[in-house]
Amino acid sequence: MNKEDLPPLTVFTPTYNRAYTLHLCYESLLRQTCKTFIWLIVDDGSTDDTAELVKRWTLEADFEIWYVYQENQGMHGAHNTAYENIGTELNVCIDSDDYMADNAVETILTCWRERGGDEYAGIVALDAATDGAVIGSRMPEHLTRTTLSDLYAKHGVKGDKKLVYRSELTRDCPPYPLYEGEKYCPLSYKYILIDQRAPLLVLNEVVCIVEYRADGSSMNMVKQYLRNPRGFAFFRKTAMRHAPTYKDRFREAVHYVSSSLMLRNAAFVAESPRKLTTLLALPLGIALYMYIHRTKRRTIV
Repeated sequence: MNKEDLPPLTVFTPTYNRAYTLHLCYESLLRQTCKTFIWLIVDDGSTDDTAELVKRWTLEADFEIWYVYQENQGMHGAHNTAYENIGTELNVCIDSDDYMADNAVETILTCWRERGGDEYAGIVALDAATDGAVIGSRMPEHLTRTTLSDLYAKHGVKGDKKLVYRSELTRDCPPYPLYEGEKYCPLSYKYILIDQRAPLLVLNEVVCIVEYRADGSSMNMVKQYLRNPRGFAFFRKTAMRHAPTYKDRFREAVHYVSSSLMLRNAAFVAESPRKLTTLLALPLGIALYMYIHRTKRRTIV
């Protein structure tokens, strides 16, 4: 298909052994009031019946479905593959255990058509729980444009938000690094880099319904820290370099110290982009390292 013939939006879904819940996303796409999108499914090495499900859906859906299979690389590796295969102007990630509001595609495309352009990186919109409650807080009503970093650090917004990006930017930014034996690098790495390029349009409407499942990444962050220290240390250096406030920079330095201790990296101060802040963060970084190794909690508090 020529680029000129592509719809304006790709909805992409990284998935790994989620056949039991992937139908929720599919069914929400069937309900969309606007069907000018592609659903790109990146199967990150599933061994369940995901491929068979998608084959059946491809035959019956009233929208286009693309399916890409790869050996398991982790969520960030699946995002790399998605960005390599997206040719539409915009893209949005809907996780395999989430689904879209019935008018989400129409809402996104109307916002972009009326307000968007090359001076923006995309759109930041709202996530909601299955009961309809907005995840975290709504965005300030007066706010029309912001970077993602400023949204949290300067405007005090809480909770996950849904990001719609211009595919030119997600494609141009460096891919997430893949480390042998690790399956996770924070997705915010690329979002931080895009923040340096352009702001996002603020859309104070719910476009995604989120359910935090017990087997999901968000609910098992302590395990992620322990299993993927190189991915986290890499991300923390980028986050320190571009932190919007000193408070944020210091917090990232604390986490960088903790991940570096897990790696037994004696050169972590020399490798830090913010050496003085890293030295100041040493006591709390050591404390966090000890907490992560001793806690029975699933998430960092």
